[in-house]
Amino acid sequence: MTNHSIPDSSALQGWRKSSYSGPEGGSCVEVLDGYPFGIPVRDSKTPYTEALIFSKASWTAFIAAMRPAGT
Repeated sequence: MTNHSIPDSSALQGWRKSSYSGPEGGSCVEVLDGYPFGIPVRDSKTPYTEALIFSKASWTAFIAAMRPAGT
């Protein structure tokens, strides 16, 4: 993977709120499924700015680390 970010994340369609974002709405982490070069992640408050791209392994490890114990 040569690019680690997307300068203008609004150029891509299909963003969804991460299932790990809180249910209260407002500020959310959004992810883009099906991107061929990794998992793009952005802040929903700033959709016209940069999105970071994580490898699938890195994103999976991050989610596992954030998951409450016993789930």
